[in-house]
Amino acid sequence: MTFIHSFQSEWLKTRRSLAAWLVIIGSFFIPAIMFAVRLVYHEKLEGDSIAPAFWETLFGNCWQPMAVLLLPMGVILSTSLIAQLEYRNNTWKQLHTTPQYFSIIFLAKFAVILTMMLQFLVLFFIGILLSGFVPHLLFGVALPQESIPWGYFMKQNAYFFIDCLPIIALQYLISLQFKNFLVPLGVGLGIMLASLISLEWKYCYWMPYTHCSLNFYAIKHIKGAIDPSVNYHAWALGYFVLFMVISFILYITQKQKG
Repeated sequence: MTFIHSFQSEWLKTRRSLAAWLVIIGSFFIPAIMFAVRLVYHEKLEGDSIAPAFWETLFGNCWQPMAVLLLPMGVILSTSLIAQLEYRNNTWKQLHTTPQYFSIIFLAKFAVILTMMLQFLVLFFIGILLSGFVPHLLFGVALPQESIPWGYFMKQNAYFFIDCLPIIALQYLISLQFKNFLVPLGVGLGIMLASLISLEWKYCYWMPYTHCSLNFYAIKHIKGAIDPSVNYHAWALGYFVLFMVISFILYITQKQKG
């Protein structure tokens, strides 16, 4: 059984699951709020049309609650749900009797989580664009004159994806080791809370769940305690590799899988 077939099988398991709905609803939640706000205060639309940095401002406003709180929380919940599908359905034994390597199973499940993360970022970006354009069309106001900074958006979305990798990897590691769903959820929320508290600490980038918040700080030019010369994206990638290696070793060497 190839990786592609295994990925397709794992992807089918997520259809109509809570994790899938979290991706869809979560990606449009903040843009929907911004859309409603811009409808209520529609008298400001003309000023937005000539604002020199309209799209960057809208992008930052949408990412503020998402990067600091909602995205880490959503990643924790979604990753734990997907990784524990077999525990909840009591199907680990059936899965391990299929003609595929354990490494394929491990990587296919993780690839599904990464794909859903990419799906979230795409839908969230579409939501931002809709919240920027549609109110102008509804009220017959000129569209924003500033051209969409595609390069800036792609770069920042890529950074947010990288900064989420440590959260995904660590939640995946914990979820595969414990049958009780509350364990990875509780550990993840605990680390997230500790990370939020540590944001004013000089070495807050040591905490693996802080990097999304730090990237938002960089977007909004918020001066914090962190040294601006620190490459926290590299720290995120480092934590990701570390957690994935540990997770893979524990899964492969586990005597009783599931």
